[in-house]
Amino acid sequence: MTTRVLVLNGPNLRRLGVREPDVYGTTTLDDIAALCRDAGRRLDLSVEVRQTDDEAEMLRWVHEAADGRLPMVVNPAAFTHYSYALRDALAQRTAPLVEVHISNPAAREEFRHTSVVAGVATGTIAGFGAMSYVLALQAIADLIAEEKPGG
Repeated sequence: MTTRVLVLNGPNLRRLGVREPDVYGTTTLDDIAALCRDAGRRLDLSVEVRQTDDEAEMLRWVHEAADGRLPMVVNPAAFTHYSYALRDALAQRTAPLVEVHISNPAAREEFRHTSVVAGVATGTIAGFGAMSYVLALQAIADLIAEEKPGG
């Protein structure tokens, strides 16, 4: 049975491709969504990619995932560094959660070094560009396989 996975993206990620290409590259969010869907098909995951600049909408999606026992890949973007509301919502997760970042926050400005959500994630993948999402989906697939009887 195919497992549904939400790939949630926070503020400004709709601007990928034009936003700071020296940091984030020229890959668009649509490119990342296609990459995620392709990886999902290979991994027997049904991947749904969403993006919002609205913290309340992000919280609703996280609640939806928790209620539906859905694994999540989350790029919180700027919410990473200050959104305790998002951290508290993610703490209610009921399935694997992988935090992703396109760039390596630890190699950037000091304010980006702290993630308030990392402590409630299963793990974090950062610094591999769009490939960070593929690695996160692979981790989700592996974690799901481990949870299955005989896995």
